[in-house]
Amino acid sequence: MAKRKSIILELFEFIKVHKTYWLAPIIVLLLLTGVLIILGSSQAAPFIYTLF
Repeated sequence: MAKRKSIILELFEFIKVHKTYWLAPIIVLLLLTGVLIILGSSQAAPFIYTLF
């Protein structure tokens, strides 16, 4: 059975091979938005709301 790569590693390899560096900021923003959504629905929500 072949060893499988993670999606994140494949994405970074795609960006590196195809020289699509403009995708990196989009991916970072999507990840940060996801983290804020997850933290917003948890016990850390009051601390996040004070930042904004």
